[in-house]
Amino acid sequence: MRREELGSLAMFLAVAEERSFTRAAAKLGLSQSALSHAIRRLEAKLGLRLLTRTTRSVAPTEAGEPLIETLAPALEQIDASIASLTELQGRPAGTIRITTSEHAARTLLWPAVDRLTSEYPDVRVELIVESGLTDVVAGRFDAGVRLGERLEQDMIAMPIGPRLRMATVGAAEYLARRGKPATPHDLTGHDCINLRMADGSLYAWEYEKDGRDLKVRVDGQIASNDVGLILSAAVAGHGLAHLPEDRVGGLLAEGALERVLEDWCEPFDGYYLYYPSRRQPSPAFSLLLEYLRYRD
Repeated sequence: MRREELGSLAMFLAVAEERSFTRAAAKLGLSQSALSHAIRRLEAKLGLRLLTRTTRSVAPTEAGEPLIETLAPALEQIDASIASLTELQGRPAGTIRITTSEHAARTLLWPAVDRLTSEYPDVRVELIVESGLTDVVAGRFDAGVRLGERLEQDMIAMPIGPRLRMATVGAAEYLARRGKPATPHDLTGHDCINLRMADGSLYAWEYEKDGRDLKVRVDGQIASNDVGLILSAAVAGHGLAHLPEDRVGGLLAEGALERVLEDWCEPFDGYYLYYPSRRQPSPAFSLLLEYLRYRD
């Protein structure tokens, strides 16, 4: 295979993963026309249509799907091998891509990334923030960060933070007007500020007490996929919110919010960094693992 053909295959994989010529071109640092021309040239050489293009989307064809399954791990291995060559130079380098939730990115990943990129200027880090679960292999991520209860199978997992706890909170004005719920069942009679998940569903508020798990579907006038907006709505007295304890601690201390149902909020497993067991960590990735390793 000639060098230019390998490059065209990498371009095809980028378009297939991004489902967009525009996003893939930006990711690869190419013009959209150059990328489109390279894909057409590759399809002509193979005599196969690899991508179905419409005005709104791009998707792999039946011929393109098996090629993606072969290309993704092969190119990942090539990237890892190239990154490992930096050991001979005595300095870590390369790009680390991680899929993560917004909460984990801000509280755990950013301090480690800040330190790593400051100390090693040849290391690049991409933090892709998304609330839904992502296939790290199909997405060509080096690793993912999720709660322990949501880990993918067949992965190496490492804890990177303490156990977490949720908190149900509301403004004093709201609680004076509507009363405090005594149990999670009472939430059905309250205005609650819902969290909209990436898949379009509303997060079911989770509780635990004396070994009993309970999920409550709540209702209210306001819903958002942004935690900051949910907090603002709660402080303004629009209803109750159910969020990670560390996100509401400052507002509780200031008296802007009050806590309810605290005895129903038990600690649970915190965040883990996970990555494919077959992956050979690059020097840069190994350093990030060490910076993230949680120590009691």
